[in-house]
Amino acid sequence: MIIRYPEDKELLKNIKAGDVIEFSGIIYTSRDAAHMRFENLINNNEALPVDFKDSFIYYAGPTPTKPGSIIGSIGPTTSSRMDKFAYLMPKMGVIGTIGKGPRSKECTKYYIDNKILYFITTGGCGALLAKAVKEAKEIAFLDLGPESIKKLRVEGFKMICAIDYYGNNIFERK
Repeated sequence: MIIRYPEDKELLKNIKAGDVIEFSGIIYTSRDAAHMRFENLINNNEALPVDFKDSFIYYAGPTPTKPGSIIGSIGPTTSSRMDKFAYLMPKMGVIGTIGKGPRSKECTKYYIDNKILYFITTGGCGALLAKAVKEAKEIAFLDLGPESIKKLRVEGFKMICAIDYYGNNIFERK
């Protein structure tokens, strides 16, 4: 399924676990250290450095960019490391996350209850995934280096829906 976001926002409700998606639009990178900062900002009623309303977060920390490239290799981080921050996603307005591997039962339930999609990409394909990045801009927490928040414009970014809006989860198939 091809998704051009935000133009195809209505198609998100049609995505089923197991669907292969070619995503074009904006995604933000964020990992553990940035998530901890989001948690502190939200708990202290402070503004986030980015408006994440209706956004997608990719759990990734790209490698250094080589000369002539837009971004370095950008493979996914193990998503379960972010499970403890799942409760932040609706507070931030996030509608989808991208990473690798299964999520905890608690996180999965939270995602389903709050209509948050979870997508996976294949670890080890970071160089291939980087080819889908057409623009990359470091926008927040620059002191975190590879874990800073980056705004990526991607075209044809390949991912698989792992958890859909309806409770289907590819990691729990029998």
